[in-house]
Amino acid sequence: MSVRRLPGFMFALIALAGSLCSSAGFAVAAEENTITFIVTSDSHYKSHKDIEMNDRNKLTIERMNVIQSQTWPEKLGGGAIGKPLGVLALGDLVDDGDKPNATEFQWKQFASQFGLDGTDGLLKYPVYEGWGNHDGPPVGKERFGFSVQAQLKARNIERKKTGRISNVSENGLHYSWDWGGIHFVQTNIYPADKQHVKIRYSLPWHDPQGALTFLKEDLKASVGDSGRPVIIMSHCGVDTDWWHPEDWAALYTALKPYNVITYFYGHSGTGVRKWAPEGEQPPLDVVNTGQTAKGFFVVEISENKMRLAYQTKKPVKLEEADKAGEPGKAAAPLEWEWKYPLQKTFKRCK
Repeated sequence: MSVRRLPGFMFALIALAGSLCSSAGFAVAAEENTITFIVTSDSHYKSHKDIEMNDRNKLTIERMNVIQSQTWPEKLGGGAIGKPLGVLALGDLVDDGDKPNATEFQWKQFASQFGLDGTDGLLKYPVYEGWGNHDGPPVGKERFGFSVQAQLKARNIERKKTGRISNVSENGLHYSWDWGGIHFVQTNIYPADKQHVKIRYSLPWHDPQGALTFLKEDLKASVGDSGRPVIIMSHCGVDTDWWHPEDWAALYTALKPYNVITYFYGHSGTGVRKWAPEGEQPPLDVVNTGQTAKGFFVVEISENKMRLAYQTKKPVKLEEADKAGEPGKAAAPLEWEWKYPLQKTFKRCK
């Protein structure tokens, strides 16, 4: 895991000449800014008779591990893909967040494949996960003795201890960190404080547990008025009907003073688009990251540009699948392709 680095004396000279932007003592030199990372969601690890999903996830993670051997699509300029700093895993980590004889097994499947720090699982990069609507209730409200959210809290303690994240909410769930001058904030299921009064859907599983307040306080302290870039992530996006439109508008208001270059989320599909509440400008670039079993987004951010695309498994033709089922016939080879390219420029600071 590395951001492009300069020798210490060269960095000092550049810092003296002027950094790109700074806030709360933060400064970064221009040559340190190129970063690459991966985003996925909805791994939905399963148990018992349904573990084919786990095998499909495994194939995707193996592809993540060799993504440096691939090149960017020509539509995005081509060229080598850098080594990812980590993988953002945006909720619905398991399929049954509070089910006897299922949840703990599913969590162990997630932990063994995604690991934590890039050395303890199949995945060769650190993972930065959050919980989704399938991942169970708040700690203490589970009925069957195993809490996914308790596991996430313990993992955040370890991330903070090792310096992979810089700020953690008081409840131990929401967190933030910096890569190459970009500020990242993990808000878990969706960035609100509590379920909207007009929604009565499956509490307490859908309780966002103070995510919006953490987001506001973190951005104020970590970014301030510097104008440096911000990336927000959650499980649900603004196409989720039990995250209320009034809460979407409250989020937009909270983000409007900041330089938010992308909002990543999962839950409902795959694709890229722009969004803002009616009558508001500018729109946010939002990326719906799809299921791990199908693929993942690769993201590169440099001085003032971002490019990303979805690396996905090509569908197997029916006739090839039929042949693979015949005695003596090999399965159709797995092939990958790029979809949903996005390229944009942005400002680094005011």
